[in-house]
Amino acid sequence: MNALLLTPPNQPVRATIALASSKSESNRALILDALTGFRCQLDNLSTARDTQTMIRLLRDTDAPTADVLDAGTTMRFLTAYFALTGQTKIMTGTPRMCERPIGLLVEALRTLGADVTYLGQEGYPPLQTAGFQSTGVNELSIRGDVSSQYISALAMVAPYLPSGLTLHLTGALGSVPYMTMTLQQMAAFGVNATADWAAQVIQIPAGTYTPTAYAIESDWSGASYWFSTVALAADADIELLGLKEQSLQGDSAIVGIMDQLGVQATYTGRGFRLTKKEAADRLTVDFTNCPDLAQTVAVCCALKGIPATFTGIESLKIKETDRVVAIQNELRKFGADLVDVVTNERYEVRPVTAPISNLPVQIDTYDDHRMAMAFAPIAMLRSVIINEPGVVAKSYPSFWDDFKKVATVDEV
Repeated sequence: MNALLLTPPNQPVRATIALASSKSESNRALILDALTGFRCQLDNLSTARDTQTMIRLLRDTDAPTADVLDAGTTMRFLTAYFALTGQTKIMTGTPRMCERPIGLLVEALRTLGADVTYLGQEGYPPLQTAGFQSTGVNELSIRGDVSSQYISALAMVAPYLPSGLTLHLTGALGSVPYMTMTLQQMAAFGVNATADWAAQVIQIPAGTYTPTAYAIESDWSGASYWFSTVALAADADIELLGLKEQSLQGDSAIVGIMDQLGVQATYTGRGFRLTKKEAADRLTVDFTNCPDLAQTVAVCCALKGIPATFTGIESLKIKETDRVVAIQNELRKFGADLVDVVTNERYEVRPVTAPISNLPVQIDTYDDHRMAMAFAPIAMLRSVIINEPGVVAKSYPSFWDDFKKVATVDEV
């Protein structure tokens, strides 16, 4: 399947969507389960490729190489897990994965006593873990503005250090909800860490995780594409199943963002019902704590004709692709743009100004699942061709089957 043609609906959009499970929650739960000796009952695990890769690599204890493909979370969590449990593993992935930095995490692991060697460029995969001998260090400083996944990886393995670990987070903090999610899941498995975000300190006591039953929530990142679909449709009413009213996931911030873009979200007891409402004239969003929503919101604003100011999207440059450049390239295809008005700090979405064409626009996906799904809702207004649509398997394998409920989807 090299491309899909999405054609606008010819009737009001009415759908019930059983969302994919949260990849973020699933991957954390799998590490915590592994640290109990695989004695937990995990329900509703994600079918996303990243999570399935994590399951396979955790279970395949005899394999000398752990190939994470393009899964950044899997790379970072497993590097910490294999290092501090003393396992010898070669950690590698796709060419793009081997361009994504991991130096801060490796430096921290070495300080704690892990034997980690780079097999290529310093600071990047591939690398090899080869044993652990505690140095007795129980305090570390690590930047809080690069990737919260480094911090989450260290926090989850920290209880198995002789004296636990205190993490001092330096610089600005990014993705605090993801770090909070990690600590709350750790508590569900029996280790109560504490965080003082004002002081930028996380304290993790020594201890062991308790085998438990844990159910994974549906994915708020995946939900965001349906919010955008409702915002762009002329008439829409969609219920999303499996979402909690009080969520651990930072991307639940989409409720407040899309409220300004014309979507009313009402909790139903089994998820959220999305209906249309009046939109604001302009939008300002700081994506520091929810960067994965930026692509979705940029496309929605561009097509709805709502100017927007974005901050906190610097981390998008080191994701599956340089997402800032990718968004810019694809928005320009239909007369919109994302403009860097204060270098790497503040961006503005310049919406479409010309009449919407009936001709399909072709969207490239850059080996990035979120590019495919963020641009799909364009189909509420005009035909769109999504190239390499199979990339959605990374986080939401059933996305195109679900999208058939709201638009016509044909292979081309």
